[in-house]
Amino acid sequence: MINVLKHSEPMASHCSLRAGGMAQDLFMPESIQTLAQFLQSNTKPVLLLGLGSNLLVRDSGFDGVVIKLTQLKSLHISQTHITAEAGVTLAKLSRFAQEKNLYGAEFLSAIPGTIGGALAMNAGAFGSEFWQFVKCVNTMNTSGEVFQRQPADFDIGYRQATPTHSHEFFISAELVFNQKPSNQNIQQLLQKRNNTQPIGLPSCGSVFKNPAKHYAAELIEKSQLKGFCIGGACVSNKHANFIINHQHASAADIENLILHIQQTVKSNFDIDLETELKII
Repeated sequence: MINVLKHSEPMASHCSLRAGGMAQDLFMPESIQTLAQFLQSNTKPVLLLGLGSNLLVRDSGFDGVVIKLTQLKSLHISQTHITAEAGVTLAKLSRFAQEKNLYGAEFLSAIPGTIGGALAMNAGAFGSEFWQFVKCVNTMNTSGEVFQRQPADFDIGYRQATPTHSHEFFISAELVFNQKPSNQNIQQLLQKRNNTQPIGLPSCGSVFKNPAKHYAAELIEKSQLKGFCIGGACVSNKHANFIINHQHASAADIENLILHIQQTVKSNFDIDLETELKII
C-alpha cells in the first residue's frame, strides 16, 4: 500500500451515485499514522470519504482535500471484541464476525458502506443499528490528534450520531458482538435485499429517512413518483426510496429530483422528508 495524492479528481468516480464535481485534491492514506502526518501540515478544508455510498458532491465540486479512508482496513479480534479501522467495509466485517462465531453483524452484509460511514450515520437495516454494538471509538481531529471516545460522547439516534466534540472524524471502532447464534442469515438477508432493491445500478441506497410512523418509499410510491425522472436521475421502479443515475445524471439533476419528491410528498401528506444522503 502507498499513500495516494491526486489533484482535480472527479467525485463521480468515488461516489456510488456516479455523479458530482471535481475535488481540488484527493488523499488516500495508507495508515492512521500517515493520515495524522498529512493533517498536521494541511491547511485546506477537509471532506472525509469511505465508499461514497451516502454522498453527493455538487457539480461545483469541493474546494479542498477529500480524504478517502478505504485503505485503513485492518481487523483484529480479542475474544468477543472486534477492532476495525474506518475503511473496513461492512460486508467484510459481517463475514469476519461470522467466521469467528460472533453474531449480530449479519445485517451489515446488506449495507453498502464502511465502518466510518456506519458510525457517522448509525447505519441500520432489518431492525438492527450499528451503534448498539459499539464499545468505544477512536477519532482524529483536523490537526491529526487522536482521541478515544465513548458512546456517551455522542447523541445517537435514528440515522445519526452527533458528536459533542466538533471537528473530529472516526478512524476506528471497538465492537462487541454476541456469542449466542442469531436468527439472521447473511445469504437470506442478501437475497431479501436483492429482491427489493435496485442492486447493481448507480444509487446511494435509501435517499430519505423514514418519518415517524411512515415509510418514505410508501409515501413516494403513493405520490405516483415511481419511474419519475429529472434529467438522467430517476426514482427507482423497484424501490421508491432509491434514486438511480439512469443516464449520466448531473448532481443538479439528482438534487432537483430530491427537491421535487420532498415538495410532492409535503403537498400530498403534509410530511417533511429528510434526506439520509449527505449533499456537499
